[in-house]
Amino acid sequence: MTQVANEPETQIPSFILYQEGVGYGETLERLAFWVHNLLIPVYAREVTSAAPWCSQWWRHPEAVAQLHGLSMAWQEMTGAASNLSGPATWHRDFLQPVMSSLRDPSGPFAGCKPGSHRAKQAPPVEPLVF
Repeated sequence: MTQVANEPETQIPSFILYQEGVGYGETLERLAFWVHNLLIPVYAREVTSAAPWCSQWWRHPEAVAQLHGLSMAWQEMTGAASNLSGPATWHRDFLQPVMSSLRDPSGPFAGCKPGSHRAKQAPPVEPLVF
C-alpha cells in the first residue's frame, strides 16, 4: 500500500499479548486509563460472590487480554469513522460477552474479593510426545 504525501501513517494497534517490554507497559497504561475512566465508572456493577471483580485486574492475563480486545472494539465501534449503530453493536456484541466472562464466578477473578487479589494456578500441562 502506497502512502499519499502528507497523509499520516496509520498503525493498527497490536494485540497486547503480542507485546513485551516498554510497548507492553505503554499499552497496559492506556488500557488502565480506559478501564478506570470509562469502563468501571459506567459499566461496573456491584461486586458479589456471583459477580466477582479484582481491583488488581492487570495481574490476570486473561482479563488483560479480554479487556484489551474490548477497548480496541470500543475504539473501532465508537470512533469518528464508525457508523451510527456502532455503540449499540459494541454493547451487544462485545461488552456483554466480555463482562459476563470476566465476572463469572468461575472466571479469572474467582476467589478475588474487594481489595484482595488471589493469584490463580494454571492447570498442569503434559509435555508433547510424538
